[in-house]
Amino acid sequence: MKLLTAGSFKLNDERTAFFNSLGFDVVTLPREDSVFDIDVSDIDAVICNWLFVHHDIKQFRSLKYIQLLSAGLDRVPLDYIKEKNITLNNARGVYSIPMAEYAVGGVLQLYKKSRFFFHNQKEHIWQKNRSILELSDCAVAVIGCGSVGQETAKRFGAFTENIYGVDLYPNDSTFFKKVYPLEQLDTVISESDIVVLTLPLTEQTKGMFGKERFAIMKNDAVIVNISRGGIVDEEALADALENRLGGAVLDVFEEEPLSPESRLWEAENAVITPHISFQSNKNDARMWRTISENLKRFAGERNKSE
Repeated sequence: MKLLTAGSFKLNDERTAFFNSLGFDVVTLPREDSVFDIDVSDIDAVICNWLFVHHDIKQFRSLKYIQLLSAGLDRVPLDYIKEKNITLNNARGVYSIPMAEYAVGGVLQLYKKSRFFFHNQKEHIWQKNRSILELSDCAVAVIGCGSVGQETAKRFGAFTENIYGVDLYPNDSTFFKKVYPLEQLDTVISESDIVVLTLPLTEQTKGMFGKERFAIMKNDAVIVNISRGGIVDEEALADALENRLGGAVLDVFEEEPLSPESRLWEAENAVITPHISFQSNKNDARMWRTISENLKRFAGERNKSE
């Protein structure tokens, strides 16, 4: 069997030996957007991120297994994968902790007026700010209660017990006071001080947060987007930040990099980062554990069927 490792996956001698022990010959592709200089028609398994955004999956005629380095599934042709019975695994759980910490940290930057004090520090200005807020007793709505949503709720739960979830498939969870179905989204966000988006980008969620939804959110509410940029109408958000919302913590955007012309750059009540909420010094170990366990399971099941 042949295994293609592509993009940012860190291959070393130890990992190559592990793959070999499972019966895989390893082929590497340093850049996922590069032109193939190898025949991929006999590749059985791939470890990748953007590979099938840049290349037609139909070229991989022997493909039986995909391990994504991302948690989202919007970068692969799901219908084709299902039709061909290809095993698909994502990076569920790998990035959840740093993303949850980012969400809390971003809100705290806004609540504790970090930008104000950072500016004054640079200018050597000693000036108090009496408008600092606290998270205690705030109502937090986490939209999307998967792995990232669970970790987000857990961490906000250290500050307030008023943590509510909204999910397509609501289930009880120790980290939420209550989880509501998607049909009750508007009611939940209208009563929340902080709204955190951790749901996947689908046809149903694209543009979910636009002018109408921002209009029903509480005055001075904060929205956090660590999911996908396409879920938010950025022009409508820029308007809402000028007129009524308390702030936004934004790590993802519909087009990345964010255009220099975007009004969001100028929003004094926005924290903007270049899609880095998932970054952590512990990601590589978690990712390798996920990859090795999943591939070992796949190889074992395949050997049993042969």
